[in-house]
Amino acid sequence: MEKFLAFDIGGTFIKYAVIKEDAELVESGKTATPDTLEGLINIIVGYAEANADAKGIAISAPGAVSEEGIVYGSSALPYIHGPNIKQMVKEKTNRPVFMENDANCAGYAEVWKGAARGKQDVLAVVLGTGIGGAVIKNGSLHKGAHLHGGEFGYMLTRPELSEEDNTWSATASTAALVRMVAAAKRVESSSLSGEKIFSMAETGDNDCINAIDKFYHNLAVGLYNLQYIFDPELIVIGGGISARPDLTDRIGEKLEQILSRIDIATVKPKIAACHFRQNSNLLGAVYGLMKQINPSYR
Repeated sequence: MEKFLAFDIGGTFIKYAVIKEDAELVESGKTATPDTLEGLINIIVGYAEANADAKGIAISAPGAVSEEGIVYGSSALPYIHGPNIKQMVKEKTNRPVFMENDANCAGYAEVWKGAARGKQDVLAVVLGTGIGGAVIKNGSLHKGAHLHGGEFGYMLTRPELSEEDNTWSATASTAALVRMVAAAKRVESSSLSGEKIFSMAETGDNDCINAIDKFYHNLAVGLYNLQYIFDPELIVIGGGISARPDLTDRIGEKLEQILSRIDIATVKPKIAACHFRQNSNLLGAVYGLMKQINPSYR
């Protein structure tokens, strides 16, 4: 069974793994993210030399990653933006290299072996400080004309234009939930977290209960819009919130309320929590590499 070497580039750590073609992790770990591009390339090449039997190298990275391997946009690692990292790694390792945006990799992991396995038209929505995700059409990534496919957080979900941020990220991300509770309690956002807010709600804190209810409504509004824009078979939800056992039920309740007020809306979005979490970017990058090597691979 063939093996592949995968890397997930983050601002603090670089995760790495040796992954078999059936998605089994043979070996995994992490190392501190270096301060320079040269240091990054040296880490990848070093692991490639230590794993000479790996058939290719799969890389998940922040930013808008082009097919050629240039990372556009911005991230916590300015040095990755501009150089053709994919080509540099390919030349130094003499092996096939796949490189893709981290949220797109997470979406690929779900289609390969996760909650969306067997589906062809899928949206992955990843909640965190903002909202990102992936668009998968006919089993493959749809990145868009400007590499912004899946940037759902920029969607406007409130009609008014004002000094406030009216994007979906500003109303339905986990950071938005924290801001709502902080404003209600008149405390610093840094003193709260999504996990803490849900725990406080379970003990009867009304500010947290009300904020969570509004959060789920705002989330459902965006998911409703996405369903009627793309009409996917399934929308998978990722990020820390995906660990909540009541996630899909709460979203489902809010979607029912929305659909009950719109007579012509008869399609209720099908929602599932992402199956993979900490290893999703690594697994999805390997799936992308396997599809690159063999375009007919499903």
